[in-house]
Amino acid sequence: MAESAGVVNHDGLDDDAVFREAMSASSDVVQAIALAVRALVFEVYPETVEVVWPKQGSVGWGVGPKKFTEQFAYFMPFKKHVTLGFYHGGELPNPDGLLPSSGGTQAGGKLSMRSLKLAKPEAVDRSDLRELVAAAVRHQMALVGDGR
Repeated sequence: MAESAGVVNHDGLDDDAVFREAMSASSDVVQAIALAVRALVFEVYPETVEVVWPKQGSVGWGVGPKKFTEQFAYFMPFKKHVTLGFYHGGELPNPDGLLPSSGGTQAGGKLSMRSLKLAKPEAVDRSDLRELVAAAVRHQMALVGDGR
């Protein structure tokens, strides 16, 4: 497999070797946030399909491995924080204002991407963030069910 290719994990939370390796260059705090976000995603949707791009150091989570048609969230570590993004974030309920009201588009304008920064592990342990992840899963499952 090419180095830039994504490594697909269909085996759940316990299959974390590739994820941990991709995060290994990050600080201890960023690694702790990364593991907490990953645990949250798998708690909300245990059937999550994870794709890790080791060379890029990024991760996508979805109902299947396809980035723009099956994934509901993405993750990127930075020096002092992580970014947790949602491919259809502009279409998700956002009553607590976790996500910005505007953001980028991809896939010919079909995606209304939104993201948030997390700088502390305890920031992941919020009920509104859990509900946002759950809403993203439900939204993606509905889209896949519609054949989009």
